[in-house]
Amino acid sequence: MHGLDLTPFIISLKLSLSTTLILFILVLPLAYILAFRNFYGKGTVEALVTLPMVLPPTVLGFYLLAAFSTRSPVGNFFHANFSLDLVFSFPGILLASCIHSLPYMVQPLKNGFQNTDMPLVEASYILGKSRFTTLVRVILPNMKPAILSAFIMTFIYSLGEFGAILMIGGAIPGVTKVASIALYESAENMDMASANAYALIFIGISFVFIIIMNRISNLQGGRGVAQNKN
Repeated sequence: MHGLDLTPFIISLKLSLSTTLILFILVLPLAYILAFRNFYGKGTVEALVTLPMVLPPTVLGFYLLAAFSTRSPVGNFFHANFSLDLVFSFPGILLASCIHSLPYMVQPLKNGFQNTDMPLVEASYILGKSRFTTLVRVILPNMKPAILSAFIMTFIYSLGEFGAILMIGGAIPGVTKVASIALYESAENMDMASANAYALIFIGISFVFIIIMNRISNLQGGRGVAQNKN
């Protein structure tokens, strides 16, 4: 692996961590509403949230490229007010990554909320605790496996994203050239040693996360058995 440029992995890790943290903060209220509230248009909202999961990444990237261009209202707004160009920049691929990874954060959190032990929640309300206090002190601590699953799924999917990132960010070294794009370019240039090195790193990271996910699944299964015995 001598001479391998690891900068793309540093950018990928930065992108994935930023995506995961931003989505958790923004998506937590949405997942709570989808889990506990019924409202007109809920099915449409859930479909829109799930859409990035089924759309080809290049299709998503194409429309994001059109939306973020300075010729569009959105791109022009950021350029005029913040001197920020979303196309071919790290903020642009970060926003694209957040949109692409949205369902991978929403679904585990929503399932975690829905599997909450409601008697504990009701007991908190009976004791006079507010909804926010109940959320922070009762619900979230009891859905740690779901939160961890959401973090891992969002991180790993954003780490390996290729199509949408390439469309909106290109492959600018040190800026938007993530590890998946570096692997593709190495293979395209017939630099199979570098391509194999990048691929092996991806396999190693994925293997570690699979072990963690299996561990979480086993903990959830054990918890369910314990609850059934009680």
